[in-house]
Amino acid sequence: MKTTRKCRALLSVSMNLLALFFSITAFITTYWCVGTQRVPKPKCTKLRTHNCIDYGVNETDPKVVVYSWETGDDRFLFRQFHTGIWFSCAENIHDEGEKCRSFIDLAPASERGVLWLSVVSEMLYIVLLIVGFSLMCLELVHSSTSNMIDGLKLNAFAAIFTVLSGLLGMVAHMMYTQVFQVTVTLGPADWRPYNWDYGWSFCMAWASFTCCMGASVTTLNSYTKTVIEFRHKRKTFVQSIRKEQAREALGHYRNHSLHSISQTVEVYTQTPYSSGIRTHIPAASLDLSECYPIVVRRLCWVFWAFCSN
Repeated sequence: MKTTRKCRALLSVSMNLLALFFSITAFITTYWCVGTQRVPKPKCTKLRTHNCIDYGVNETDPKVVVYSWETGDDRFLFRQFHTGIWFSCAENIHDEGEKCRSFIDLAPASERGVLWLSVVSEMLYIVLLIVGFSLMCLELVHSSTSNMIDGLKLNAFAAIFTVLSGLLGMVAHMMYTQVFQVTVTLGPADWRPYNWDYGWSFCMAWASFTCCMGASVTTLNSYTKTVIEFRHKRKTFVQSIRKEQAREALGHYRNHSLHSISQTVEVYTQTPYSSGIRTHIPAASLDLSECYPIVVRRLCWVFWAFCSN
């Protein structure tokens, strides 16, 4: 039983640790959603000769009218972007590297409250995961000792905190998804994605939720199974004690009954010298093995007389 409890506790701790790692990684990275943005091509310069519009004339003269023969999507540049809870980063078309903006500032004013609630829920999700992980580690230490009651209490509290953290994480992920979809439609025009999809940070966030719920289910299963096994063993122990006590009481009753009969029975015999005279023979001088048939016959006679009346 102790080995099985330890294995279940190790499994719960491992899944909780994975959930904690995935959640922290997803929280600090900016790859929840990835895609492309369509922006106008910049003008070609001496330093930039590709992915730009070349008018082929001297642009220093303001009186000169310039024309571009590029139409449709040829006039635009598709740059990659990735967005997280805190920032949204995109390729810098004027220079090397990326240009990042705060996603909280990009979100519509009507959705910023929901976004902040999502951020707070994510933080609480991580905090509760840490608390559950600590309690599971303590329960793992107690599983190797004989203090089962304290281990069960820690197990129950760890399961409660892990379930609560999983629920908060699920709500936080769903609120962020809603805010991002609204921002795609109502966000700044220079930021709106041309196409987008969920990134690996988003997948890690939901993998964290899956591991968290798996750890909570394993912890609850361990608690329930340990309680059932403990109650079954206690019931078996009580039944064995009752059977032993009943067996001892029955043996004591039998010995006491035979001792009482052997001390009070009187045996009479007829002597050959005085016919009809009965002589008292002490019971202590008799062989009890010879008296058993007489005792049994008398008991049967008494029982028959009692039943006939």
